[in-house]
Amino acid sequence: MISRQLLLTYLYLFVYVLLSSGVILYNKWVLSPKYFNFPFPITLTMIHMGFSGMVAFFLVRVFKVVSPVKMTFEIYATCVIPISAFFASSLWFGNTAYLFISVAFIQMLKALMPVATFLMAVICGIDKLRCDLFLNMLLVSSGVVISSYGEIHFNIVGTLYQVTGIFAESLRLVLTQVLLQKKGLTLNPITSLYYIAPCSFVFLFIPWYLLEMPAMEVSQIQFNAWIFFSNAFCALALNFSIFLVIGRTGAVTIRVAGVLKDWILIALSTVIFPESAITTLNIIGYAIALCGVVMYNYLKAKDVRSSQTPGESNIDRTAKDLLMTEKRSPNPYGVNEGGKNESQVEVMVDEEAPLIPSLKSRTKPN
Repeated sequence: MISRQLLLTYLYLFVYVLLSSGVILYNKWVLSPKYFNFPFPITLTMIHMGFSGMVAFFLVRVFKVVSPVKMTFEIYATCVIPISAFFASSLWFGNTAYLFISVAFIQMLKALMPVATFLMAVICGIDKLRCDLFLNMLLVSSGVVISSYGEIHFNIVGTLYQVTGIFAESLRLVLTQVLLQKKGLTLNPITSLYYIAPCSFVFLFIPWYLLEMPAMEVSQIQFNAWIFFSNAFCALALNFSIFLVIGRTGAVTIRVAGVLKDWILIALSTVIFPESAITTLNIIGYAIALCGVVMYNYLKAKDVRSSQTPGESNIDRTAKDLLMTEKRSPNPYGVNEGGKNESQVEVMVDEEAPLIPSLKSRTKPN
């Protein structure tokens, strides 16, 4: 019989895949001119950040679920502000891409995230150029190029928006590793929202005021409070589901679930949005890119297994997995945790999550 704990783990994985796919499809439906017709991606991102920041404020200051960290002005100015700026940029550009290209093609382009993050890490001097990883990056890039060549509705503007968002996100991950690790800042999912979401909201306000507010004043906009509340709530719930999955499984399991989610999402998008047809070259190119990603993850998992010791708990193994991953190369979409005498850790989790959940490495007492 399947144990209760195993069933609960599968349930968490199912909820994660469901929420992650749902948020992406929901955003596309809201922004697309053919459906809900709310073509204001900055506004939608600001709603997400405002809602997340408000929830975090109540959890920290009113209900006191967690305590705020000791945040000095220097740490806020040198760490939180630049990280929030690139975070807001990545969300802005990523959501804008939904206006021009299909969900399926966006998912294929997102396979470039390990490449962008690896390049940024090498440029910033926090990672070394390894031959095996470099060959994997070439394989991923070749697959994405083939997939792009086979795209029926290829749009250069939407592609540039998505790729720019990917590089902004990769730079944010590198800055997170460098800046927060240096300052020894410890953030959990709620405190990450508490500090990063409001700052990201402020950064988004300037381009919103210049680009979208004039257009909103002259256009006939349908504003449905329930639609935007449910959309923001799903994005918030996704972050907590990621945190729960990490606590019960490990980094490799999440990566496998992420690959499965991408295939499911591509298939669903072609059903829900018939205009986003995919071609044989799309599938071949994306399959090649995923082969590179799987080989990349295999090398990481091999490094982690060789470093594990007997008797480690699931949380300990997960934390070590994350730590070893970051020592080689920061991976997209991940968990951050700083602290005195601790290293920054990140893991590829999900691109739609509006915060960086956190996992603390714990060791058993002797």
